[in-house]
Amino acid sequence: MERKQLYIDFDGVIMDTIDVTYKLLEEQKISLQNEKEVENFYKTIDWKNLLSITPEINDGFNCIEKIRESNLFDIAILTHVNSLDEAIEKVKFIRKHTIDLTIIPVPKAISKTKMVHTEGAILIDDYTSNLTEWEASGGIGIRFNRSLNGKGFKVIDRLDKILEMNLVKQGLNGSIRKYKKYKNI
Repeated sequence: MERKQLYIDFDGVIMDTIDVTYKLLEEQKISLQNEKEVENFYKTIDWKNLLSITPEINDGFNCIEKIRESNLFDIAILTHVNSLDEAIEKVKFIRKHTIDLTIIPVPKAISKTKMVHTEGAILIDDYTSNLTEWEASGGIGIRFNRSLNGKGFKVIDRLDKILEMNLVKQGLNGSIRKYKKYKNI
């Protein structure tokens, strides 16, 4: 059986960096509406320290190992980064938890769809805009959300739940959204 390409987001899927950084932004009285200050915050934060104080989400690394052991997917971490320091620290951090995994840091200004081949590939991400772009490029988007709010996407709250979805056996290639877009349904 052919293995499916599976890309997994990092922030908000494996590690809870989003909640932690939002609390830090609030403590520093930086409004999320002030894009320039928020951008500067993410570029200058000490990512090594941030990752050391950030909780893992729903046993994410063990779930990745279960997915790997299934031999159904070629797995890679596909993560947006705001700086070279962030990319370096994320790679070091992930390497401490799992060795044999491709890690693809994507500059924040570039769509994840421009960095890898998306056609028929799966992306697990918590950010719906990334999933919308992914599906528009022929991929399969799965939303990661702890309260199982899919916002129109298939949704999981633990990474290993992808093993219950039968995506490989079904041979899904593309998405309903893409089909509707091209077939005017």
